Amino acid sequence: MAAANMLSRSLLHTPNPSPATRPNRGVPAIVSLPRRHNRLVSLRASVSTTSPSPPPQPAAAAVGPPKHCFQRGADGYLYCEGVRVEDAMAAAVQSPFYLYSKPQILRNFAAYRDALQGLRSVVGYAVKANNNRFVLEFLQGLGCGAVLVSGNELRLALKAGFDPKKYGFLFYISVFQEWIGSLGRLLTLEDLKLAAEHGVFVNIDSEFDLEHIVRAARDTGKKVSVLLRINPDVDPQVDIFRDAAALMVNFVDEIRAQGFELEYLNIGGGLGIDYHHTDAVLPTPMDLINTVRELVLSRDLTLIIEPGRSLIANTCCFVNRVTGVKSNGTKNFIVVDGSMAELIRPSLYGAYQHIELVSPPSQDSEVATYDIVGPVCESADFLGKDRELPKPEEGAGLVVHDAGAYCMSMASTYNLKLRPPEYWVDEDGSIAKIRHEEKFDDYMKFFDGLPA
Repeated sequence: MAAANMLSRSLLHTPNPSPATRPNRGVPAIVSLPRRHNRLVSLRASVSTTSPSPPPQPAAAAVGPPKHCFQRGADGYLYCEGVRVEDAMAAAVQSPFYLYSKPQILRNFAAYRDALQGLRSVVGYAVKANNNRFVLEFLQGLGCGAVLVSGNELRLALKAGFDPKKYGFLFYISVFQEWIGSLGRLLTLEDLKLAAEHGVFVNIDSEFDLEHIVRAARDTGKKVSVLLRINPDVDPQVDIFRDAAALMVNFVDEIRAQGFELEYLNIGGGLGIDYHHTDAVLPTPMDLINTVRELVLSRDLTLIIEPGRSLIANTCCFVNRVTGVKSNGTKNFIVVDGSMAELIRPSLYGAYQHIELVSPPSQDSEVATYDIVGPVCESADFLGKDRELPKPEEGAGLVVHDAGAYCMSMASTYNLKLRPPEYWVDEDGSIAKIRHEEKFDDYMKFFDGLPA
């Protein structure tokens, strides 16, 4: 998406606000749990505190070439930032669960920060990719803005400390479509009013959007800053960002010639990741920014980018435990405790995510082709198909890689499988719980106080 703001407004971007300006946060408290192999793993649970932790220092993460957080060690075990994933499984309250690398989030952000040197810019994180509150607070502390698609995402962003008056802007992308019924329009109009009340940019995709934005502005008595979406209509098989930038030069000049004080250019997100783990050479944040650098500088614009997947996807694995191996005579299956309820991308989109075992296989384990399936009563319940893997033992760990984006945020309670906990590994090797597992009692509270 290429977009430009058509209202004059100064950029109040404070990537590293002082601790005094930060809201109070929940921060993890460390406890040590017994760990196999004569070591300890530090597990942290969220507790409330009135003294916020010091802001992270991204500069240190940029030293040396970027590394990946999940790597196979010389001993054959899978590690996350030096911590055996097997040990994380022993420390976790249940399986399956999501396991993140906090330092990898920092490294991914640092790649964008370094690419944007010399430009006025805002990195707006696409909250729909992953809405964990601790992830949002961490990114906000690094200087990110937030790209939002609903009123509840706006509410969450505010809870996480995003403030359009202090830390850059929140960018609200309208979700109106012509076919939405009157109830949908009413609810979405309320979301737009909320955006107007908090001074959030609103994206205009169509005249239909504009009508509702005007209504929201009138109803709230607020002036709404807008981003005008322009579809560059370029061939996605070629260098899309460079071609779009060339077209945008004419749009920028024409809009300014009509008297508008245009300040921002939003090129959206869209960088992919190597889901297949084939060491594919993909465009980097530097490649992306360099395609528009000359345009942004020559037209004195502030650049907005909206990364989601490229900031968070490769920071996380979905960790499962094998419950058995079976065959129907023509196909082999590895059955795990995770399912399409916790990670639906493969079932919903046919998406590929790399899968591997956590621990080295036994010497007599033969490699075969398996479908990896879960316990949900649904023919589409699979995490991967036709994967070459050693035959695992019951209880072995199995991970689905690159599960940080559009996985937990799309999890459901289908078959009443309740959403799993989330953890991250910190730089010091400690493991922090950053989301509680849902429990049956949580589900039953939805019916409390209702008539029989």
